[in-house]
Amino acid sequence: MTDTVNVLIVDDSALVRSILAKELNGRDGIRVVGTAPDPYKARELIVQLKPDVITLDIEMPRMDGITFLRKLMKHFPIPVIIVSSLTQKGSEIAVQALHFGAVEVLAKPGEAYSVGELSEILSKTIVAAAGVNVKKHLNSSEAVITKVNALAKTTNKILAIGSSTGGTTALDKILRQLPHNIPGTIITQHMPPGFTKAFANRLDEVCEMNIKEAETGDSVVPGQVLIAPGDRHLVLKRSGARYYVECMSGPRVNNHRPSVDIMFKSVSRTAGKNAVGLILTGMGSDGANGLLDMKSAGSHTIAQNEESCVVYGMPRAAIELGAAEHIVHLDKIPSRLISLF
Repeated sequence: MTDTVNVLIVDDSALVRSILAKELNGRDGIRVVGTAPDPYKARELIVQLKPDVITLDIEMPRMDGITFLRKLMKHFPIPVIIVSSLTQKGSEIAVQALHFGAVEVLAKPGEAYSVGELSEILSKTIVAAAGVNVKKHLNSSEAVITKVNALAKTTNKILAIGSSTGGTTALDKILRQLPHNIPGTIITQHMPPGFTKAFANRLDEVCEMNIKEAETGDSVVPGQVLIAPGDRHLVLKRSGARYYVECMSGPRVNNHRPSVDIMFKSVSRTAGKNAVGLILTGMGSDGANGLLDMKSAGSHTIAQNEESCVVYGMPRAAIELGAAEHIVHLDKIPSRLISLF
């Protein structure tokens, strides 16, 4: 990868194309080499300009973004970042996009982000995406059909998982292979509001356990997976023998809300030796300090290894801090989790 990241913006809105081009050009070594109002024009510009990364809208004339993404990944694999409006319909489609090869999904400016916040997050995501091995990412997005034997018995442990860029496919692969009686599980995946519910619903359809977007007061019990809602931190709490979650606002931590650090730190205080912490692929360092707190509190801790990561940022930061007790390839994580329970 060169120092300059060449980006093509694909969006049917002339205003959005203009704003993104103005905000991104020159930031963090990014050069916007072109913009396209639809996939047909984008196809011409991809051949002509050979961009390193594409930002892609979902709803466009002549050909929708999902159809274009599938064709692109088949014939010309290139890192794609979805930049979509926050509608329930759109969020479900955007979750599909992650499974058809998109590296990340971000929301257009609105309720989730201001223009400035989106520009900051998008620029960092573009730089990270430029280093993604798209073929490896596509392979990790394939459906998993292997099943692992059920746990011999339920336990009173807590499984806490943190992930970001590339995490949706990694979570899909892991959860599909875990049994219905998995210990109570909480997940913070960096996603904007609107997308997490659709993501949780899709996982619930294909996995053996119950999976839902978390709500304050939800119990963390065997067979239940709770995913932090976009724009809300997820905190583990305990009342007597009952574990439950609280979804709360508050400042962004490591530029994220929800933050993996916030969740992991709450688990270290609340569950300690009864917990297992897992940090997966993602940009930045969110979760590293929290995983170290979990390890110090007696939790088992796992970091995904570099080879199997889409972006080796968060696991690397955790490993460099000495927070990871185990460093494991994505394919081996389900069996390792079962051995720890």
